[in-house]
Amino acid sequence: MFGRRRSFAWCVVSVIGVLSLRAHGQVTSERLSAVPSEPQNWLTYSGNYSSTRYSPLNQITPANVKNLKLQWVYQSPVAGNWQTTPLVVDGTMYVTQRLNDVVALDATTGRAFWIYRYTPAQDRVVCCGANNRGLGILGDSLFMGTLDAQLIAIDRRTGRAIWKTEVASTKSGYSITHAPLVVKDKVIVGVGGGEYGIRGFIAAYDAITGREAWRFYTIPAPGEPGSESWERCPPEAKSFCDPEAWKHGGGSIWMTGSYDPRLNLTYWGTGNVGPDYNGTQRPGDNLYTASIVALDVDTGRLKWHYQFTPHDVYDYDSVQVPVLVDNWAGSRVNVVTWANRNGNFYVLDRETGRFLLGKPFVKVNWMSEFDERGRPKQTPQPGGQPTYPGNQGGTNWYSPSFSQRTGLFYVSAWEDYASIYAPASSQYKEGTNFVGGGPRNLTAVPGAPGLGRSPINTWTEAAGHGAVIALDPATGREKWKFTMTDVTDGGILTTGSDLLFTGGREGYFQALDARTGSLLWKTNLGAAINSGPISYRVGNRQYVSIVSGLSLFVFALDE
Repeated sequence: MFGRRRSFAWCVVSVIGVLSLRAHGQVTSERLSAVPSEPQNWLTYSGNYSSTRYSPLNQITPANVKNLKLQWVYQSPVAGNWQTTPLVVDGTMYVTQRLNDVVALDATTGRAFWIYRYTPAQDRVVCCGANNRGLGILGDSLFMGTLDAQLIAIDRRTGRAIWKTEVASTKSGYSITHAPLVVKDKVIVGVGGGEYGIRGFIAAYDAITGREAWRFYTIPAPGEPGSESWERCPPEAKSFCDPEAWKHGGGSIWMTGSYDPRLNLTYWGTGNVGPDYNGTQRPGDNLYTASIVALDVDTGRLKWHYQFTPHDVYDYDSVQVPVLVDNWAGSRVNVVTWANRNGNFYVLDRETGRFLLGKPFVKVNWMSEFDERGRPKQTPQPGGQPTYPGNQGGTNWYSPSFSQRTGLFYVSAWEDYASIYAPASSQYKEGTNFVGGGPRNLTAVPGAPGLGRSPINTWTEAAGHGAVIALDPATGREKWKFTMTDVTDGGILTTGSDLLFTGGREGYFQALDARTGSLLWKTNLGAAINSGPISYRVGNRQYVSIVSGLSLFVFALDE
């Protein structure tokens, strides 16, 4: 009898939860374009189309942040590196968990309304890690890319699948690990797999039917614009050179792009070239790898591009999130700002791609200067000597932030970190590793531990350390720095009260003064933080959430 009562009660709770989801309005394309008008929600991976990771909410301030209290915790049942960013819509949180589950939670209590489970193909080939970083939303549909390169639409009221479309073949190494970008009536995704010799692309799908609307290949075929950058092999080459290197040239997409509604352009960063480290078998600049591409949302046509690292041999993926800033340096020029894995901070004209600024934010020795068009003068290091920054970069996939109030750009960085590279010939074979050698991290002190983590953290600063760096976008100069002991994979959130929230591998979740970098509050969550914080409001209460280890933590001030 007790079991029946409990089952009936759970059914009632579930029905109430579903009805509450149905009571809210649909997320229209107009709402997505007008995100600043509803700061209580978090409707896209980066918070808005400009990808600033800035929340106007200001209930939590530098004066009271020390009073933050844990409100609830959701624990994922699946082990692994949890890199997701939730969406929050009218009091409901939607979050992905490994491998490809979606969970709907009450954003004030953490109570689960429903769980959608998708099991990727057992024979999937995935680079690099079984990650899923989040969702897109339009109407009453959520959109998720999967590890086996499927795109799925899910009813956000019931958790049931609406449609599923195959984007690419997982047996060839294709996957989708980033949160889709939803613009107008299209769901835009790109494909991962840069270490498996894929031919990368970005594609748009109809949000209602799942049919493909357009596709842009990040590796041009012969005769297409940019194909001249895949040069012919020299006659009688002394080492292996692939005459058809473009066919498996990489250029993967594994982070979400941005969108300018006025220009109707979407901006995406592209990954490394394949093979990663052996440049002799793929002569030329190898477009459009390690680049930003600006595409027309309606057609997918390339408007402009800029290549951050021509003929990359360091695995300097340029998938970092492009941050859109208006009226740069007091001018009327609207720009894309970019802290790149190669260690440089960039400013590009958003309409034309014109190079406006490039300046290192960490130690850089792979190049010395830029020419007037923004092309780097490369300075390859002698064999056996360290290259700065190292293979993981001056920064990587973790989200930066731009505060409209302070006018500063904030980036999570790895400092004093280098790698030593050893290229090798690599023959392409479908679905197998295709990197052409590899790096090893520089160890400044003989016998010092490397950058890897274990149950007992023996890492030392001899291999590098993490920092949050505040940059002036007008000049690229550092305004302040908050130094960490360990390196960091944590993203950044800034708020309307000049707070900056971030975390790192140390396990601390902390709040800084966004104007000065002073530490105002921190708490130990007990595990590495590998995602970016978000903030939202339900009723009159502001919340801040972060993922640490296998748990999602939500904080607020006492009522």
